[in-house]
Amino acid sequence: MSTSLIGRKVNYVPDATTGMPTAVKMDEDTKSKLEELQAEIKLKTGKKVTQQEVLSRLVESAVESRQEFIDSFRDTAVSLSDDELAQFNEGMIASGVETDEEDIDDILYG
Repeated sequence: MSTSLIGRKVNYVPDATTGMPTAVKMDEDTKSKLEELQAEIKLKTGKKVTQQEVLSRLVESAVESRQEFIDSFRDTAVSLSDDELAQFNEGMIASGVETDEEDIDDILYG
């Protein structure tokens, strides 16, 4: 079930605690994409699904890949995990020679 409120569609999704529908506001572009997904599911599977079912499945999918979903909201790159840092540091050696910026510039640029 959905209704329009001043240029926005409101879809009703059951509340997890009460089972009663809860309004979900979305812009027209998002609503259109939801409708496209709904239509493509019917076209490719022959099964008619509600927008509520599509939204529920999308949330389930996001929960299954929770970290990737959360990371998609970051503005910057994700830092390395402890295992990735350890793997990176395995390739480093201490030569006992201190190197400063001037040395690096000389090596890189001559």
